[in-house]
Amino acid sequence: MTGINYSDKIPNNVNLSEDRTLQRALEQWQPNFLSWWGDMGPDGSQDFDVYLRTATGVDPQGWAQFGYVKMPDYRWGIFLNPAEAGRKIHYGDHKGEDAWQDIPGEYRANLRRIIVTQGDTEPASVEQQRHLGLTAPSQYDLRNLFQVNVEEGRHLWAMVYLLHRYFGRDGREEAEALLERRSGQEDNPRILQAFNEPTPDWLSFFMFTYFTDRDGKFQLCALAESSFDPLARTTKFMLTEEAHHMFVGESGVSRIIARTCQVMNELKTEDVTRLRSAGVIDLPTLQRYLNFHFSVTIDLFGADESSNAATFYSSGLKGRYEEGKRSDDHVLKGATYKVINVEGGELVDKEVPMLNALNEVLRDDFIKDSVAGVERWNRVIEKAGIAFRLKVPHKAFHRKIGALSGVHVSPEGRVITAAQWHDEQDTWLPSGADRSYVASLMGRVIAPGKFANWIAPPVMGINRQAVDYEYVRFN
Repeated sequence: MTGINYSDKIPNNVNLSEDRTLQRALEQWQPNFLSWWGDMGPDGSQDFDVYLRTATGVDPQGWAQFGYVKMPDYRWGIFLNPAEAGRKIHYGDHKGEDAWQDIPGEYRANLRRIIVTQGDTEPASVEQQRHLGLTAPSQYDLRNLFQVNVEEGRHLWAMVYLLHRYFGRDGREEAEALLERRSGQEDNPRILQAFNEPTPDWLSFFMFTYFTDRDGKFQLCALAESSFDPLARTTKFMLTEEAHHMFVGESGVSRIIARTCQVMNELKTEDVTRLRSAGVIDLPTLQRYLNFHFSVTIDLFGADESSNAATFYSSGLKGRYEEGKRSDDHVLKGATYKVINVEGGELVDKEVPMLNALNEVLRDDFIKDSVAGVERWNRVIEKAGIAFRLKVPHKAFHRKIGALSGVHVSPEGRVITAAQWHDEQDTWLPSGADRSYVASLMGRVIAPGKFANWIAPPVMGINRQAVDYEYVRFN
């Protein structure tokens, strides 16, 4: 990369062409990134021309440039939202002080940990999804998968920029480690367990992008409140791309539901065996996949009581979702919040200091947002005249982190025995038979305008193109 035009190869608004130290760091990191992309990026896709959106600036004209590009040649850029003149810290112990342009020494380790954890999720998503292109239900969906993949790659670049720019040798070592871990690998897995789960089929992918990328939205919104101004500005720009990932998930599930409902009405049946014989995904199976992805995702918010969450907030490293819209004192020293505990075989509310419950606050914000999208799916079912409702399970269901991790809870919120869980879990979570059936539907459809039998076409194409546009050119 020596001697390259940085503004051309790496679109940026961080004066990369004038920062020799950062250039040298990226000159070492970029070849390793491209090697990782070649090994762990979308399988068999290196030579395709894909109709992708590339960010070349943070203004409306710059952040969404569309055109054909081979993914290894994608211009992964580094962008921060424009600086807010005179920005003040508006929560925690430093409330009212100037936002930081450099990192206070006492917060360096915690801030690095936050950035590394966020950064680790980005390549993990690509790794989880790398084989999905081989079973895409349409060119439209294949292109959307690839768009998500390159943007996860750009989000990795965003975190690596911060590590290289502000953390010296430690940051460079952490940036290298982000390319060394592997999703699901036994001896060097990704940091968060949800990012070690396989994404073997497109129903899992759509649920992942609806729920787990929504976790990304809430984590990024909390980091966008950070007193460390470069992190806040970086994550605010990342949110513009995260919205597309959630759209892919919500619209994908909605299209599966629409196709299933169409076949249910054509056959005049709710019988699962008949619907599976017709090659669509029955609504009870959709509910079980929803239960799994929702429960795995809400564990990403961490333990319901957390001293780390209190420290991050009071230090000004990570705020709450929409911190500025809240009407409390933004210090929270005397505030309380309810978390769930188990007493005498029942779920009960427990009042705890809010500072220690900030993971739960963010989790509850996420749940409220998730429920709204599930209701939009239900409107598709209602419009088809079918008496079935999808719903998110109780937040104590299938938890692996925190006080609820050792407790068996039904989707309705009833504490049950281990034996009851064993007997009922296949009615609540995808069974081996469910996963095998969904896998059997996954056949590649790549003719423009054609779609697999189990999913309806979208209402409109990408960037005002037709649904049958040639989104991927196979060479």
